[in-house]
Amino acid sequence: MPTTRFAPSPTGFLHIGHALSALYTREQAGPGGRMLLRLEDIDQTRCRPEYAAAIEEDLAWLGLDWPRPVRVQSRHFADYAAVLAGLRARGLVYPCFCTRSTTQAEAAGAVAAPHGLGPVYAGTCRHLSASEQADRIAAGIPHALRLDVAKAQAETGPLTWRDLDRGTIAAAPERLGDVVLARKDCPTSYHLSVTWDDALQGVELVTRGEDLIEATHVHRLLQALLGLPVPVWRHHPLLLDAHGKRFAKRDKAPTLRAMREAGKTPAEVRALAGF
Repeated sequence: MPTTRFAPSPTGFLHIGHALSALYTREQAGPGGRMLLRLEDIDQTRCRPEYAAAIEEDLAWLGLDWPRPVRVQSRHFADYAAVLAGLRARGLVYPCFCTRSTTQAEAAGAVAAPHGLGPVYAGTCRHLSASEQADRIAAGIPHALRLDVAKAQAETGPLTWRDLDRGTIAAAPERLGDVVLARKDCPTSYHLSVTWDDALQGVELVTRGEDLIEATHVHRLLQALLGLPVPVWRHHPLLLDAHGKRFAKRDKAPTLRAMREAGKTPAEVRALAGF
């Protein structure tokens, strides 16, 4: 049976949607497989140690277990920076100095999982000369680092990836454009760190919500560029609220902690999540 992973960000307490994802991941691992826990805490402005501790407490309360130690991404920034440096040396990454509000929002969100398609970068800084790039960096102008997707695709050629429910899918990373791989204040992004960690940890089956299907196109490209093994994927349906929206921390979705304090048992919460 495969090695899978549940990889939440400690930016708040786990809610019922997280319970579904964690239980689904454990189910997919099967009785002979492993479910790893990874804390994706590269967003140092929003992640908190108390939330990280609560994640482990809530998962244990649900009856889940995982191998130790837990990989905590913020402890491995040097690893991601080294991977990024290799891509830069190959001319596959370029600095982006754009300050338009939509670009700023995209760069700011690079540390979080992208739920669906967002604005596609227009490529404004892609054609800056090396001297122009150096002058702006020397001047201290804030910048992000972007993957040149067209150049990367020219290097890898056509790629595919396999979803266990949807079959073989042609990778189309251009749908997301030249994604941010790092910000000036953070040497990695969601795309870079999860791709590297999945390979490093021997993840053979990536299970996550269907709102992250689009991200898989970019991850498949990064795997090819970095010579990493290719897992298979399974994207599960989302748990929706009464208004048809996915449960999210920002919408104050009911947390497992609140349910526990209200007297619900682990079995009742598992049932609410569909298990």
